[in-house]
Amino acid sequence: MIRAAALLLALASPATAADFEFCWEGANGYRMEGTMTVPDELMDEPLLTHNDITAFFIQGFKDDVPLGAWDMRQLTPTTSWNLSFDPRGMVFPTGGMHDGPKGQAWNAGGRADDCGDPGFGFNSGTNAQDVCVNNVWRTDSMINRYTRFPVFAAGTINLDCGGVALLGSIEDTSAFTAQSASN
Repeated sequence: MIRAAALLLALASPATAADFEFCWEGANGYRMEGTMTVPDELMDEPLLTHNDITAFFIQGFKDDVPLGAWDMRQLTPTTSWNLSFDPRGMVFPTGGMHDGPKGQAWNAGGRADDCGDPGFGFNSGTNAQDVCVNNVWRTDSMINRYTRFPVFAAGTINLDCGGVALLGSIEDTSAFTAQSASN
């Protein structure tokens, strides 16, 4: 009886997950901050994809002025959404095709002109790392495609991304997402 109760309790317990934060500094005052959540059991894998992420949020800035945000809860069948994450190296791979294992397309495809209006997205492909704002490829945000893009366990360091402190946890993003959708 005790074994059965313990088994039921273990099965009813929610799976644990790891929270991460990151920031990206582009050219000419562009910046992006974000958070994501990954199930703990996947942390020993060599490469995770967008299919493995359970929560993801980014917010863009230009000279500390908010440009927009994107949350994977806004994902539609037409959204450009490719994420590669190396949990062993704690880095987003960059420098490859935006839709491949060494590229990123977070609500912005290879031309970075498909993030919505209003909208915000990030792209790392074979040309550069850059952002999309309101369906416009912001070429003035471009930095070298091979620029290292590190990821940090949430709360382990004080991330200084060149501006105000990170927004907060994944749970805190719903108010901003609702606000940015109404703008």
